[in-house]
Amino acid sequence: MRRVMNHENYLAMKTDQVSEDLLNSDMNELKIAAKKFVNDAMKLKGLGFGTTFLQWLASFAAIYLLILDRTNWKTNMLTSLLVPYIFFSLPHVLFGFLRGEFGKWVAFITVVLRLFFPRHFPDWLEMPGSLILLLVVAPNFFAHTLRGSWVGVAMCLIIGCYLLQEHIRASGGFRNSLTQSHGISNTLGIILLLVYPIWSLVLHFV
Repeated sequence: MRRVMNHENYLAMKTDQVSEDLLNSDMNELKIAAKKFVNDAMKLKGLGFGTTFLQWLASFAAIYLLILDRTNWKTNMLTSLLVPYIFFSLPHVLFGFLRGEFGKWVAFITVVLRLFFPRHFPDWLEMPGSLILLLVVAPNFFAHTLRGSWVGVAMCLIIGCYLLQEHIRASGGFRNSLTQSHGISNTLGIILLLVYPIWSLVLHFV
C-alpha cells in the first residue's frame, strides 16, 4: 500500500514538474516573441521617422530652389516643376494648414493683387502664388489619393531626375555644377529632391 502511494506521489510530482517545464517554455517563447515584436516596432518607427525627416528636408530644398530661381539663380530649366513637386512632397501638417482657411486667404489676396494691381505684383511671387492656388483648389483625388500613394512619390522622383540632369547639362558637366557660383548649393538641393522619393519607394516595394 505504501509502495502504491509513493508511486502515485512520484507520478504527481513528475506531472507537476512537466507542467512547470511546459509553462516555463511557453513563457520563454512569449518573452522572445515580445522582444522580437518590440525590436520590429522600433525598426519600423525608425524607418517612419526617417521618411518623415526626408520629406521635410525635400520640401524645404524644393522651396529653397524655387525661391532661388525667382531671385538670383536664373536658369532656363523648367523650374516650374518644383510647384507640383512641393505639392506632392509637402508634409501633411503643412499641407493641411495651407489648404485650410489660411491658404484660402493667401490665394484670395494673390488673385486680387494679380487682377487689379498687376504692375505692383512682383514676378518672383508668381510661382509661390501658383503653389498656394494649386494647394487650395486641387481636387481630393490629387490632394489625398495621389499624394498619399506611390504615384505621387514617383512623380517627385521623375521631377527630381529631370531637374538634376538639366542642371548638370546647363552647368557643362557634373564637375562644373559643383564649382560654379552657387553650384554646390544648387546641386545638393536638387540631389535632396531625389533622396526622399527613392527612400519612400524602396520602403513601399520592399
